[in-house]
Amino acid sequence: MTTRIVVLGGGYSGQPAARLAARAKDVSVTLVNERDLFVERVRLHQLAAGEELRERPLSDLLAGTGVQLVVDRVVTIDPEAKSVVLASGDTLSYDTLIYALGSRMGGQTVPGVAEHALTVATHEEAVLLRARITDGGVVTVVGGGLTGIEAATELAEQYPALKVRLVTDGVFGARLSRKGRQHLHRTFDQLGIELREQAAVREVRVDGVVLADGEHVGSDLVVWTIGFTVPRLATEAGLAVDEHGRLLVDDTGRSTSHPDVYGCGDAVAMHMSGGQELRMACATAMPVAQHAVRAILARRDGRPAKPFRFRYVNQCISLGRRDGLIQFVNRYDEPVEAVLTGRLAALYKETVVRSAFQVQRHPSFPTSF
Repeated sequence: MTTRIVVLGGGYSGQPAARLAARAKDVSVTLVNERDLFVERVRLHQLAAGEELRERPLSDLLAGTGVQLVVDRVVTIDPEAKSVVLASGDTLSYDTLIYALGSRMGGQTVPGVAEHALTVATHEEAVLLRARITDGGVVTVVGGGLTGIEAATELAEQYPALKVRLVTDGVFGARLSRKGRQHLHRTFDQLGIELREQAAVREVRVDGVVLADGEHVGSDLVVWTIGFTVPRLATEAGLAVDEHGRLLVDDTGRSTSHPDVYGCGDAVAMHMSGGQELRMACATAMPVAQHAVRAILARRDGRPAKPFRFRYVNQCISLGRRDGLIQFVNRYDEPVEAVLTGRLAALYKETVVRSAFQVQRHPSFPTSF
């Protein structure tokens, strides 16, 4: 009897999950993605800053794998009927569903973000930002997380006459070690990036942002990098979700409410044995996808599924094409004092990014858990 597996989302977790599942005997795998494109999301700040990136059609990546690609948008999941309804009106039935729809940039609750801010969260948005940048203008990047840091430094390096400002409502580099923060400040000074800390944005306007204290900070463009949201499909389907709408799964990647649904990637909340939640990153999305498929096949064949095990190693931050920051962390993702910086760190980050794409082409099961 053939097991029908439907995978929703063709990103860093969904595409390798589909490929791995398709290797099993007596399995049919269908991958649904709203465009025929695999997006290297970790490179979108490069695309926004003007670098030409190679397009990678999913149809090419999946050629010869046995995975059926359906280019369409999912509008409804019916877990009782075990089916998904697509925007085209087609319905796909499944025995097992893998929910890997990823995330998008949030912030729409702040007035003016949707109307006036740009992001680097999707391929289309990064292309739009690139088209709007003018060397000599002023850009305000809102958000001091990794996305904001990478966007600000990439823009400042590629457009020397562009005035780049980063605004964050907290302490800049708060999750880094002392050495990591020092290198960030040094890099911002070298690139001429203006830094505004402890400055919350309460409104985005066509000509800049308004801070919580009422100050207007003028800009030609505003790049919003705060917060990520996930699709509401899991919530609307009645699947168990957390307060952010992410699918709740156990330590094998299985839905806590619907045993025929598994999840991986940003749209899923998975916790390690000690209770710590895995952070959104392709570094966690890919191994969770591998583990979830292994758990699906184990249970199908009457074998127990082992719990997921994961150990954090580092956080990799691009600071333009010639600099980087590798913040080493303990197994719980807490920073230690050791860092790698400069050109060697840039090469390290580039190697990680290339390796992440190679997993898309040649995914494999982990050998131990």
